[in-house]
Amino acid sequence: MKIVLLDGYALNHDLNWQVLRQLGNCQLYDRTPVDDDAEILKRIGDAEIVLTHKTPLDDAVIRQAPKLTYIGVMGTGYDVIDLESAKQHQVTVTNIPTYATAAVAQFTFSLLLEITGQVGLHNQLVHEGKWGKTADFTFWDKPLLELQGKTLGLIGYGRIAQKVAELGHAFSMKVIFYNHRPRDNAQSWAKQVELADLVKTADVISLHVIQTPDTIGLINQTTLDQMKDGVILLNTARGKLVDESALATALNKGKVSAYGTDVVSKEPIQTTNPLLTAKNCYITPHIAWAPLETRERLLTITVNNLKSYLRDVPQNVVG
Repeated sequence: MKIVLLDGYALNHDLNWQVLRQLGNCQLYDRTPVDDDAEILKRIGDAEIVLTHKTPLDDAVIRQAPKLTYIGVMGTGYDVIDLESAKQHQVTVTNIPTYATAAVAQFTFSLLLEITGQVGLHNQLVHEGKWGKTADFTFWDKPLLELQGKTLGLIGYGRIAQKVAELGHAFSMKVIFYNHRPRDNAQSWAKQVELADLVKTADVISLHVIQTPDTIGLINQTTLDQMKDGVILLNTARGKLVDESALATALNKGKVSAYGTDVVSKEPIQTTNPLLTAKNCYITPHIAWAPLETRERLLTITVNNLKSYLRDVPQNVVG
């Protein structure tokens, strides 16, 4: 059996892939051009098993891969796969839905705490000598914000959002959430509301939905206009959930007081992205998933997904 990993650099430069090599003849690539179907097909060759992180597998690739029977997406989101084509060609697709729950929730709050506590800024100012030159024992260069009593609004209420809700509750925030279907298992202190109500009432809004045609541009001029003045917006889901031009304008006008995001619409970020010059915009390079422990878990589940498929009892199947 031939196994091809198309883009393992983010994982494999410090992990041991021997456990995967034990399952078949493995060809591991650090990176594969994402916009070159011919090269993707060349690398897949006659492999039955393909693992991908961000390299897209569209219909043109899937239907021309002669022996392809299984695609393992090494992440939670699977928007890089043409699921309809995979179904038509009897290709099983799996993802990894739970590996980064703790890490992404932690990182979501890291963004929020940076925005409200301004730790990075004041650490920089101290090292630049500003504190040592003040007449008082204390100084702050930007307003600081207390979270207690603020309303945290979560759009989506899957595993990550539920973990973020727990963190918000621990900070004595009021927690509300919108989900496309009722959540009967929500914590007693978390209230499900309609999207319009959440947008209008939350002091902090955090995005936790997958990217679909229905969710692309979910945060747009209309929803931004409906938000509270001074709202904080967080995004550790997908960049395309947000109309970045509209948001940049809202940041520059002060309608949105701050945006903390680990994702943008096109990655790596382009120099023309309007968020780069927007006020109070905190951008990290898609690292919420990247702690070593989290990536080790991802590798373990990737291998277990493949083992289950080979036993004809596939798990974490999507589509």
